[in-house]
Amino acid sequence: MSASITFFPVANGDMALVRLVDFANSTILVDINIRQCADDPNNDEARDVAADLRARLPIDANGRPYVDVFLLSHPDKDHCTGLQKHFHLGPLSGYADDEKPQSEKRIVIREMWSSPIVFRRASKIMTFCDDAKAFRTEAKRRVQSFRDGAVLEGDRILLMGEDKGGKTEGLEAILVRSGDHFSRINGMENAHFRAQLLAPSLVCDDDEEVDLRAKNHSSVILNMELASSVGGLNQSSCRFLTAGDAEVAIWERLWERYKDTPEVLEYDVLETPHHCSWHVFSRDSWSGCGEEAVVSASARNALSQARFGAKIISSSKPIKDDESDPPCTRAKREYKAILASKAGTFLCTGETPQTWAPEPIEIEITAGGAKVRAAQRSGAAGLAAAAAPRAG
Repeated sequence: MSASITFFPVANGDMALVRLVDFANSTILVDINIRQCADDPNNDEARDVAADLRARLPIDANGRPYVDVFLLSHPDKDHCTGLQKHFHLGPLSGYADDEKPQSEKRIVIREMWSSPIVFRRASKIMTFCDDAKAFRTEAKRRVQSFRDGAVLEGDRILLMGEDKGGKTEGLEAILVRSGDHFSRINGMENAHFRAQLLAPSLVCDDDEEVDLRAKNHSSVILNMELASSVGGLNQSSCRFLTAGDAEVAIWERLWERYKDTPEVLEYDVLETPHHCSWHVFSRDSWSGCGEEAVVSASARNALSQARFGAKIISSSKPIKDDESDPPCTRAKREYKAILASKAGTFLCTGETPQTWAPEPIEIEITAGGAKVRAAQRSGAAGLAAAAAPRAG
């Protein structure tokens, strides 16, 4: 199977599945937003994205669906809803769904990627939803397993970003510092993947910095390189930039840091930060200032590093020409302007192929670039096609 990125229609939320072209077709799931309405078989307005996801996942030798990696960009509800219902948490020895039908088995997370900064800062200004609390508990369990030297299958974790006060000391083997590159998937080096962590960075004691890191700006930002063939990474590899809900201040700082090396921010596929929010480009309110809102040149420069033929995906509701934010119609215009000279494509998960019946957006990674392709089958047919067990 070829490498791909699938964006699921989850309204204003994020849920994207990266599949590598390595021998195991390793998978990286970036955030989830499996809402209750999407799980309701009597609700025709919300797509069954859980079935869509399961149709694309491998099955292990025990008949359990799994992802090799689950990255939580930050613990907002629209980035982790459905975690407890659809995913196994805790040691694999406690997996309790082996006798259930395949469509009801909870998904195993082989490795978690998470930022300790996100949880520590966010907890001071917001209340966690139950799924976010469950993720935090599981992340702490996995870190403790590492400290105890007892990491088994289903216990792995990578920490995205160094923390202050010695909180990440002794965890260097599972720590990725801001600016670092890494190529490990589930504890093993992978020749078909490399990523650079761009944010969050280490928090200082300055009050303004603390406030900055306490909000959406704490989101994990990764620029992933994805090989287009089993030959491994090369010049035709795809770059996928994902950034959670990072807003204007972070993009300004990233441009200040990388303006002399803008290739760090280059992408073939961009998932619009914060669901196509205007606050990614400006400190001004769209509803309050309208067309008078001022675009931050630095933030726009950071987000303008699209390569030829780039795809920009808004994971959001349909984008209307009104005062809504997110998604924001003027933010959409900015992204389309960025793509204008790059022969690129802007798509919205809530509008593709139709606003009344959105389907997952499939991006195939080829030697000729990132290509939009027809969605794979979902539901029972897709599960049957994906049900063959695989080792690993």
